[in-house]
Amino acid sequence: MIRLALRVRRAQSELVLAELLQLAPAGVEETDLQDDLVEYAIYGPPGELPLLPDLKAAAADALVEISTSEIPDDWSERWKDFHRPITIASPVPERVEALRVRAPWEQPALAAGTREIVIDPGQAFGTGAHATTRLCLEILLEMACASASRPALLDLGTGSGVLAIAAATLGYGPVLAVDYDPLSVAAAAQNAAVNGVQIEVERFDLRSDPWPTPHDGGYEVVLANLLGPLLLELAGRLARPPTHLVVSGLLAEEAEKISQAFAGRLGMTERLRLAGGEWAALWLYCADGEPSKENGVSVAARTIEQ
Repeated sequence: MIRLALRVRRAQSELVLAELLQLAPAGVEETDLQDDLVEYAIYGPPGELPLLPDLKAAAADALVEISTSEIPDDWSERWKDFHRPITIASPVPERVEALRVRAPWEQPALAAGTREIVIDPGQAFGTGAHATTRLCLEILLEMACASASRPALLDLGTGSGVLAIAAATLGYGPVLAVDYDPLSVAAAAQNAAVNGVQIEVERFDLRSDPWPTPHDGGYEVVLANLLGPLLLELAGRLARPPTHLVVSGLLAEEAEKISQAFAGRLGMTERLRLAGGEWAALWLYCADGEPSKENGVSVAARTIEQ
């Protein structure tokens, strides 16, 4: 097995990642390095990896270094070490239970007041360990604590399906999970079956496909764990805002720009901003009047550093 790694400047890493995912739709490994660098790695047998000129074109001016290395034959087992269980605490434990997300090869460790979700990443993005997914899960729990309502929910860019499955576990429904990558569609459907939750999973191209709607109207809650450029496209494409929109996948330095994009065109206000390392997630809201108290839980906008 060959490991092909690219090191790029952090400021341009998001754009490089978007290009790399076109060349390697099964996903890439991301590692934060010192000296303001990010390393992306692709694994595969010789002859099946993207061509070097394509990689250089994808990285463009952000490229610092490209390297290849052979890795041991037991890589497929050692890869599992990257997917450790995580627990997302509930902000109001007496109202909503915490979530524990684990891979199927990890042992159950159920504690009182915790619900467990089993996610096999397969070749899809998102096991809960990455900051962008974890921040979305934290906001989803905040939202569930703030209101007893569990309306229709749309998960854009579902990856392994972890966010859609978590939402269904919390009682949201109907839940539709969509992704451009067929491997993600298959992984999300399989993970939903393993967890015994009812979600619909479909392939969807944000740039060209008709906007999905449930039979009884629009989706009141939309989760969008996407890269910054796609979030800006989403802001331009939405004909009307959902009541609740959770966006992640954006760099912390992009948060204000993306928040303003949804505020300026759709009139959405920011209720909550979470930051984890270089990443951020936003809970945006649109309804008559100012953000209020629901079920006694304050939902005024605030920022939490992770």
